[in-house]
Amino acid sequence: MINHLPILQVVIPLLVAPLCVLFRSPRLVWSIAALTCWIILVIAGVLLHEVLSNGVISYEIGGWAAPWGIEYRLDEANTLVLLIVSGIAAVVTSYARLSVEHEIAEDTIPLFYSAWMLCITGLLGITATGDAFNVFVFLEISSLSTYAMIAMGKDRRALTASFQYLVMGTIGATFILIGIGLMYMMTGTLNMADLAQRLPAVSDTRTIRAAAAFLTVGLSLKIALLPLHLWLPNAYAYAPSAATALLAATATKVALYVALRFMFTVQGVDFTFGQMRLDLILLPLSVVALLAMSMVAIFQTNVKRLLAYSSVAQIGYMTLGISMASATGLTGSILHIFNHALMKGGLFLALGAIMYRVGSVELDKLAGIAKRMPWTMAAFVAGGLSLIGVPTSVGFISKWYLILAALEKGWWPVVMLIVFTSLLAVIYIWRVIEVAYFHAATDENSGIKEAPLSLLLPTWLLIGASYYFGIDSSLSTSTAKLAVLRLWGGGL
Repeated sequence: MINHLPILQVVIPLLVAPLCVLFRSPRLVWSIAALTCWIILVIAGVLLHEVLSNGVISYEIGGWAAPWGIEYRLDEANTLVLLIVSGIAAVVTSYARLSVEHEIAEDTIPLFYSAWMLCITGLLGITATGDAFNVFVFLEISSLSTYAMIAMGKDRRALTASFQYLVMGTIGATFILIGIGLMYMMTGTLNMADLAQRLPAVSDTRTIRAAAAFLTVGLSLKIALLPLHLWLPNAYAYAPSAATALLAATATKVALYVALRFMFTVQGVDFTFGQMRLDLILLPLSVVALLAMSMVAIFQTNVKRLLAYSSVAQIGYMTLGISMASATGLTGSILHIFNHALMKGGLFLALGAIMYRVGSVELDKLAGIAKRMPWTMAAFVAGGLSLIGVPTSVGFISKWYLILAALEKGWWPVVMLIVFTSLLAVIYIWRVIEVAYFHAATDENSGIKEAPLSLLLPTWLLIGASYYFGIDSSLSTSTAKLAVLRLWGGGL
């Protein structure tokens, strides 16, 4: 059985998706989905242990040997992302029962969980596959299910947000498909390991340069890199709370992993940063994203939108590390993929608990709720401090590696930028804390109670993890460094 874990990781949630539609009971459907997510988390943990102990795992689909057949190829880089996706999925699905029942009509809950499982299937498939065309297929599976989940939000603006994401997501997927198609035309292969060997012979052609450009634009849209981020704020703001937490913690991280895989391993560092000079594009875009989106977040009145713009800024940290084209910078980027998933997932779960009790996440509706919901707001404060990057939190670890990478290059303005944007995060997190802790409670909030334990426990599990891995970062940092070696020079 252990030999088939790479494919079971993807097949199990795929098979569960139609079962969610067949079993119409919301509680039964949730139980099946939650059990499935915990199973795939165990599988992801076993796979990571196997990779760290024994090296790369190659799984041939249908008995066809690579590169002729489709191959799942697992190494330190993508097993870490598999652990992130499955871990967040397990925690958020456990959280989802009450939140989904509160925000979604009862007759559509089975459909929601079906889309939920398809989204997780797509994200896991994107991460595990070693086939470039499979990346596109699973990308479409996750995207289409995401559009459906967002549209189920109880605010009518969720439909507009879903349609906007559909249009922009389709454009991004088309660019990715064109890029993959051009590479196939020049090399005759779709296997990523085979592509990495064949591309250097044709890397100086205009076709391969055009392919790299199409892939970069398409993946930047999926990552939500400024200025291709316009779909993200509304999608996060109006999606059901559980869906927001899942997407914020996983979707952009998986897209960024795909970008790293193509940039560093398939195309190679010399091509990406030597011929294409992608660093000259990523660096200014990252700087602008950090500054502009942090300042935009400060003026938001909806806390979900505030955290959504914060996410665009945090993506700027990840791409900033990539733009440095150094091992330390890439380590910081990979660490921030892991760390941001924990802290932003926890923050959105805390907001979901507030939505469950208050019915809104507008700032003016949250006056004085800290006295009524002390544990929920404490989780938000702790998550906010991690987002700022205080010592002992995972946010500090990521930013420390990015600062080290900037110092290696002598980029003192970048060091100052990281510190300054962290101070901007203090401002927008403080706006929520000020209203919740220091404003008098309104009459509407006088009867509010603390969130149920089934919402608090998953929230605190992610918040606690964001401090555990900040205090003892040995596992995350060592795995990230191994992932850098694999992406950079170790091949596939």
